[in-house]
Amino acid sequence: MTQQKTVFISGATGDFGKAFASRFALNNDRLILHGRSEDKLNSLKSELENSYDSPCHICNIDLTKTDEILSQIAALPQEFQNIDILINNAGGALGAASAEKEPLDDWLTMIDINVKGLVSLTHALLENMVQNMAGHIINIGSTAGNYPYPGGHVYCASKAFVKQFSLALRADLYNKNIRVSNIEPGMVETQFSKVRFKGDEKAAEAVYAGTEPLQAEDIAEAVFWTASLPGHMNINRMEIMPTKQAPGPLLVDRGS
Repeated sequence: MTQQKTVFISGATGDFGKAFASRFALNNDRLILHGRSEDKLNSLKSELENSYDSPCHICNIDLTKTDEILSQIAALPQEFQNIDILINNAGGALGAASAEKEPLDDWLTMIDINVKGLVSLTHALLENMVQNMAGHIINIGSTAGNYPYPGGHVYCASKAFVKQFSLALRADLYNKNIRVSNIEPGMVETQFSKVRFKGDEKAAEAVYAGTEPLQAEDIAEAVFWTASLPGHMNINRMEIMPTKQAPGPLLVDRGS
């Protein structure tokens, strides 16, 4: 067990978020749980506090609204104010059709959540980390930020942004004792695809059919390990795929 820390988890009520919360709760860390549903947040808080010796505080905010972020951060209870670890997990994909077939609203929603929300929350917490000369920002990226694919368009671009933002933050913060890591999962069996296909369970199930994807708990273990390393070690990027997944060949139109 490592020293108790205060961990802010955005998107805490999703599959990844719950897995991250459970893994850090096992270490008895203090948790700040963010989500858009107050009922789900309260349910998760009760579950964690009943199962672990891990104090929890909930933040029911829209990450695309800067004023909400700032007001909730300013109102954090004293024991939760010095945040040691920020896990930028909130995000997702919408649609997987060719770019010209997808509505602009879905594109803008992905940018708002995956990019605007992530940078807004990071900015809100960064000043305090710099003042304390301590902290760790862990961004949940994706292999989609490294390998584009048909139907990925804005989602791939948003995760490429997360990768470059993480590396650029690292360049700014190297002498401020703040670590920055980008965790880049490949295929993980969660509600991600169900959300992407807007509730189409058949389409979502087809993504994982006939193979052995990773589980949310696998990524949680990687995130916890990254956060638990000695302070002089920084994981810049960690790309994780299931054994049965690998980068594919480039597409070639042969006119057939």
